[in-house]
Amino acid sequence: MKTRLSIVLLFLVFLSPELMEAQCAMCRAVVESEGNPESAEALNDGIVYLMAIPYILVAGLFFFIYRKMRK
Repeated sequence: MKTRLSIVLLFLVFLSPELMEAQCAMCRAVVESEGNPESAEALNDGIVYLMAIPYILVAGLFFFIYRKMRK
């Protein structure tokens, strides 16, 4: 029963990709409507910052695991 429910939910998610993109489109629309290049640059910097942190954490985790396994 759980497997069927999971498959149905996954299928519904793939049928509605516009729901997944809603927030990005709204952010872009706000930045475009303001016409302020500084706010657009700040938004881009914030996205890069939020994207980089998980990669740095995962890289640090793998580094410590590698160092621990090597000893």
